[in-house]
Amino acid sequence: MRPAVAHKGYTDLPDKPDMESVFLSTNPKVHVSPTQLAWSPFDIPTEKTTFVDGLKTVAGSGEPSLREGLATHVYTANASMKNQAFVNQDGEFLIMPQQGRVDVQTEFGWLYVQPGEFLVVQRGIRFSVNLPDGPSRGYILEIWGSNFELPDLGPLGGYGMANARDFLYPQASYDLEPVSNFEIITKLNGKFFKSTQDHTPYDVVAWHGNYVPYKYDMTKFVNIGSISVDHIDPSVFTIMTAKSRDPNAALADVMIFMPRWDVASHTYRPPYYHRNVASELMGLIYGDYGGRSDSFQPGSVSYETGMTPHGVAYPEFKAASENPPPTQQISLGSMAFMFESSRPFTITDYAWKSDKIHFHETGMWDDLVNNFTLHLEEVKKLTNGKHEHGVNH
Repeated sequence: MRPAVAHKGYTDLPDKPDMESVFLSTNPKVHVSPTQLAWSPFDIPTEKTTFVDGLKTVAGSGEPSLREGLATHVYTANASMKNQAFVNQDGEFLIMPQQGRVDVQTEFGWLYVQPGEFLVVQRGIRFSVNLPDGPSRGYILEIWGSNFELPDLGPLGGYGMANARDFLYPQASYDLEPVSNFEIITKLNGKFFKSTQDHTPYDVVAWHGNYVPYKYDMTKFVNIGSISVDHIDPSVFTIMTAKSRDPNAALADVMIFMPRWDVASHTYRPPYYHRNVASELMGLIYGDYGGRSDSFQPGSVSYETGMTPHGVAYPEFKAASENPPPTQQISLGSMAFMFESSRPFTITDYAWKSDKIHFHETGMWDDLVNNFTLHLEEVKKLTNGKHEHGVNH
């Protein structure tokens, strides 16, 4: 009804010390570590805190003015945004509630999002987060210079993984109540600004096109896995991807781990001990997750940079190695996710100095034994000793 240009000008807001957008090594407020890191669930504040007030940055890569990079945030809030909207002029937000539903009003209409779903709000779109359940906590992946899209299915064909038909979009909805002082909070290059206007931004009577917020129920994800042997790469759990300038490496992938059948025969089923080129930041929406090497609670965060070795704790390795794998459902009653990137992350001051941070106990792998040497005689018979070091042939 009234265009967004009708406002009373911008004023600077104080820097948010717990938010970060510059992840370059020249920034003294970010940290690099090859150590496996984890954070217990971040507390929801007792003082009045809206979604914008409760934004905290954990890690990221790049810088928004370069138009390539990403940031990972958490949010904790206990108050709805009244006569206030937020607009991110840096990039796209993918928002995953972990505790408490969020009722999000956008310029295009409403989207009601609960734990187990996610919402994507594109760059430049105004939105307000309302909390019908009261206190809320969740995760955010922000990307710069790219857009979230469905991954190519390749030989899977036309269907599988996240199907386009399951994504939901808002219906146009407009407010008619008069407003005398509506506040717009703008984020640009990581800085925050405020403008006021005497009309609501939610006055769009109708819209067309496809640059519009959407949500997805992750329980509708169609899991893909081996029905014969071997352990498939976790890329088969990708819901959304964001391309980078490198055609062979994504800027970011969003993966989901949820109840599914595990049936591969003659196979070590848990995630094997590995090093991979990608950085991995994980969170847990609900339930528990057996792919971790430590206790992992809903609302927690963990991070491994590329090429850092990781894998399950020894008892799980031992059990999976000694017993024939049964046909079973795994991850029952749980939902975990991973934000994966080809880029190394740096850790923010907020996360690095948080009392929630803890480091993986390296002693959990002390019991790992060299099983190979238990079968040396058998190996020598099979190879005629040709591969034994120090023996001339």
